[in-house]
Amino acid sequence: MTPLKVVPRLLRVASVLLAWRLDELVDATHLYRPLKLLRPLLARPRPGVATMPRGQRLGMALTELGPIFVKAGQVLSTRRDLIPADIADALSLLQDQVTPFPGREARAIVERELRATTDQLYAQFDETPLASASIAQVHAATLHDGRAVVVKVLRPGIDARIARDVRLLRSLGELAQRWHPNADKIRPLDVVAEVEKMLENELDLQREGASASLLRRNFASGVDLYVPEVYWELTSQRVLTLQRVHGVSSDDIAAIDAAGIDRKALAVKGVRVFYEQVFRDNFFHADAHPGNIWVDTTRVAEPRFIALDFGIMGSLPEADQYWLAQNFIALFERDYARIAQLHVAAGWMPGEVRLDELEAAVRTVCEPYFTRPLAQISLAELVVKLFQTARRFELTLQPQLILLQKTLLNIEGVGRMLDPQIDIWAVAHPVLKRILRERYSPLRSLRDVRRRLPEWLHNAPQLPELVHEALRQLGRGERRALGDPQALQMQREDARRLHQLLACSLLGSSLLVAAALLWTLAPQHGAWPPLGMAIAAALAFAIGWPRR
Repeated sequence: MTPLKVVPRLLRVASVLLAWRLDELVDATHLYRPLKLLRPLLARPRPGVATMPRGQRLGMALTELGPIFVKAGQVLSTRRDLIPADIADALSLLQDQVTPFPGREARAIVERELRATTDQLYAQFDETPLASASIAQVHAATLHDGRAVVVKVLRPGIDARIARDVRLLRSLGELAQRWHPNADKIRPLDVVAEVEKMLENELDLQREGASASLLRRNFASGVDLYVPEVYWELTSQRVLTLQRVHGVSSDDIAAIDAAGIDRKALAVKGVRVFYEQVFRDNFFHADAHPGNIWVDTTRVAEPRFIALDFGIMGSLPEADQYWLAQNFIALFERDYARIAQLHVAAGWMPGEVRLDELEAAVRTVCEPYFTRPLAQISLAELVVKLFQTARRFELTLQPQLILLQKTLLNIEGVGRMLDPQIDIWAVAHPVLKRILRERYSPLRSLRDVRRRLPEWLHNAPQLPELVHEALRQLGRGERRALGDPQALQMQREDARRLHQLLACSLLGSSLLVAAALLWTLAPQHGAWPPLGMAIAAALAFAIGWPRR
């Protein structure tokens, strides 16, 4: 989008902001400041604007600007470590509802994508949509065997429209990055990048189907969480066919009570399902607001949730997952020194951070919470405040952790709606300890060793050659020492470690070959001692590896 094309749309954004009396946002962008003089000409104040809080005014303005701005507001609502709480609360309520497009167009898209007529694909296809959002809309249908399904169809021309609006958002982000006084904290271009990535994922319905399929497999029993089945033969990048499910929104307390469901038990189950998704499966629903999390009212004795809309899913790198779990445990046990150590060990903070100062800052945030009854402690709120505090110590907050923070807020909100007195700490602590005990048990470690042994055996013969080449490069001076005394000392340490590595790698390779032979014999004799020797050999190799 050329600068000349951007200007009219920027003026449109400015006029809407002024109409909703968001003068502070206009003031923050130098380009817009002269427009305040022309406010009577550019935009009339919207009805009732004088009595609205700023968060609500911003939400109304984004809704008027269009669906992509609504998406941006939803993403911004997750950055509670950066924006005021009242604005985050208001933006989190933004609903992605737009006027539906004609059902005959949806039918045409389905037929084009699946290369057959809807009469061939479905016994019945309802052209009146069940729901409509900015990216896609959903239609009811019936398969030829009588099963009820829903068909999600991308909007026609949505790709070009999103590309245009993303370019506009990027232009606004560049202006804010340049002129906003708190740009270094808000990082508007990062927010735009998050919106762009989220929209890119939502434009691929086959990806959404794959996410639904994995979540369904993770909760195959369907006791705590039910995930609708994906019909892959009726799915493509622009069309997704799912089993139709029935339930009520998890915030419809009247309907849940009318069904006779124990809300306290349901709230506990919701917290447990969240921790299982994050720490057991490392794959979690990252858009878990009440509209996407239903309650199955047909299951009174054993209540369960139903998950919908799998466009935004989250996962963590294995290392971050471990460090985060340990941080939660330390938080539950009020071990502030360990929280400080874990943040540095995880690489989330620079190594030169003073641990005693970080520990004191964490204690200052946490201790006031522990004076309250446990049922009144908001874990989500505490995590947000910890992130805000950690930013003073140059915390590097990854997008995966932001998604997790948003999901934690959503899940805790659902839990407290179902049971205002729920003790999140009492529920979460034993669940997390159980998951970690199972995930990092000796048996699990043995399985991991057995799974990785072929890779180690494959790489082991190459290690001596790699070490020899590194030593040869040092001998030829290809790895030049720096003038810095600390760097010189590190070079000497590296050389010493390389010598150790050569010896350890030769020994380790021999041990691993012997271990492989013993492992091969183990299944024939059903004997665990050879298996134990093999594992011991592999561990000896790992332990013998020189460390810093």
